[in-house]
Amino acid sequence: MWRYLSSMTLVLGLGIILFPHHSNNENQPGPEVYSTKYETTAKLSLLEQDVKLTDDLCRSQCSIDYSRMLSKIESGEPTLTVLSEMKKEHEKMDVLIWSKQSQPLEKGITVGEVPSSYKEQALSYLKEAKLAVDEGKHYQSPKFGAAQQIYFVQGTPSTNRDSSLVGVIHQDILHQVTDHQLKNLRLEPYPSENRWKVESVDTDTLQDKVVDHPEDNQGTSHYHQNEVVVRFKQDPTETQLTQIKNEIKAISAQKLGYTYVFRTQSMEAKALMTYFKKWDVVYVEPHFLYLTNDYYDDQEEAANKDDSSQTDSGASSSTSTDITANFMPNDNLYSRYQWNLPLIETVQGWQLSRGSKDVIVAVVDTGVDLKHPDLTSKLLPGYNVISDNDNPQDDVGHGTHVTGVISALVNNNLGVAGMTWYNKVLPVKVLDQTGAGSTYSVAQGIIWAADHGAKVMNLSLGNYADSSFLHDAIRYAYNKDVALIAASGNDNTERPGFPAAYPEVLAVAASDSQNNKAPFSNYGDYIAVTAPGVSIASTYPNNQYAALSGTSMASPHVTALAALVRSTNPSLKNTEVYEIIKQSAQDLGTKGRDKYFGFGLIDVVKAVKMAEQSSQQISYFPQNLSRQMHLITKKYAY
Repeated sequence: MWRYLSSMTLVLGLGIILFPHHSNNENQPGPEVYSTKYETTAKLSLLEQDVKLTDDLCRSQCSIDYSRMLSKIESGEPTLTVLSEMKKEHEKMDVLIWSKQSQPLEKGITVGEVPSSYKEQALSYLKEAKLAVDEGKHYQSPKFGAAQQIYFVQGTPSTNRDSSLVGVIHQDILHQVTDHQLKNLRLEPYPSENRWKVESVDTDTLQDKVVDHPEDNQGTSHYHQNEVVVRFKQDPTETQLTQIKNEIKAISAQKLGYTYVFRTQSMEAKALMTYFKKWDVVYVEPHFLYLTNDYYDDQEEAANKDDSSQTDSGASSSTSTDITANFMPNDNLYSRYQWNLPLIETVQGWQLSRGSKDVIVAVVDTGVDLKHPDLTSKLLPGYNVISDNDNPQDDVGHGTHVTGVISALVNNNLGVAGMTWYNKVLPVKVLDQTGAGSTYSVAQGIIWAADHGAKVMNLSLGNYADSSFLHDAIRYAYNKDVALIAASGNDNTERPGFPAAYPEVLAVAASDSQNNKAPFSNYGDYIAVTAPGVSIASTYPNNQYAALSGTSMASPHVTALAALVRSTNPSLKNTEVYEIIKQSAQDLGTKGRDKYFGFGLIDVVKAVKMAEQSSQQISYFPQNLSRQMHLITKKYAY
């Protein structure tokens, strides 16, 4: 996974700027976006930027945590209890040492141990930290260590300067984000692990394809070597099914809806496809893999206590929190890191609607960190398709990050703010610890979510194979009136990715803070809208926060907007939700809809206003809703 990091020396030499200046006329991509050199360099730059911002997020949150610990100690809580509780909640805090001013560190109250592998460096920085805090100064050391063993030392003086807290913090999250983004941004050929027995093929021809460079992922699909997906025109009888199993030497035959997945010991997918042609089938296809497209009651009561104004109503006028144009959430990472929410008019949109608990959002992904304090009170009981149980715990980080964009608790003095205040999330784990999942697991997750109350669904995953099996599952959810939102992919290619390119789905491209096309973002005529997708700060497993880039990060912005729209007007059909989101978007690039930005950048205020107005008009002219929406936004639509 580190094979491309040597190239980062070049990237660092170029300089990394989070918010480069561009004029509004420059967001139409130029010819250079198609070059391999441009794409690889830009992706490496974004990876390094994401790691740097994640480091910054970690340091900022740790500073806040240290101040909170000192505040509790100053208020009379037992020091050892405070330190022990913090270490239990944040395992990354390897050692915490509280001491009085001028008291030697070894005489202070200590929880945890200094890491043995880098003990000398850690002790040296701890001494520096102690000298600084005794003078009333805050202290953070440079990073030290390597790979998964990266650390820094933090020191924070108490408010009255008579005591302090110093400690060593383990930043393995930097390694996790690096590994995550190498895969997510397709900087590393897939698969790098040997967990899946798969073949890489050209999507059009199914001819074998060697994938040994990131750009080879464009137009490449992956499937299980000894499995096929079959839909019969008429289900086989038990006798016929037994015959099939015997003839192909099947290990298993799973059924989902009308479709079967057959797995064998000896026959490969192409031979299996040939075999099934003698049966009366609607289709037979390889069993494709899908990858990520990213570049408690007591806790709920505590969250509500932090903001007693939070209700389940979508309206703001009936609550005590005044959501005005200059309102700023008190989430402590919001103002510094969440450039994305102001860009799409989120706060202004909260003046009109903050969502509703009745509009459930499904996140079909790698699961979610079920104990993350910024998420837990927003989560409904979910499903783990991989393990076939009710524990969709995230073991990758992708789903937790996506979920935070949609529904991290707002105005709770913690971490980041999500786009919705009240919408509940239904977590469905369909991708395993490698970030990959089969067509069967993805389809099963989509159907399960549709059957368990989802009104909006986020699909930050994809493949270039047009799978009839997956399309059947998409149609199933669509016909149940679920609004389906999907990421377009991170290969900077015009080839349609699925499920984003299915007509029942709203496809999302990614843009940066200056409304330019993100260098990794896929494009094409199927793109509906664009949303922020570069260095997005959000929740991450183990009570952490990370910055990630990818269309996976853009998609949940649109999913959250769809939830706000449906919360404002629950009578809207999924097609009407799509139309509102498209017609309210801010036009980018060439005038009108284009293949890079679709209808443009999503706009929360305009979309929610349209939903609000349509609720007043739909009872009179429901058949003319599309025309009404066009008239409402005629100066914005192309």
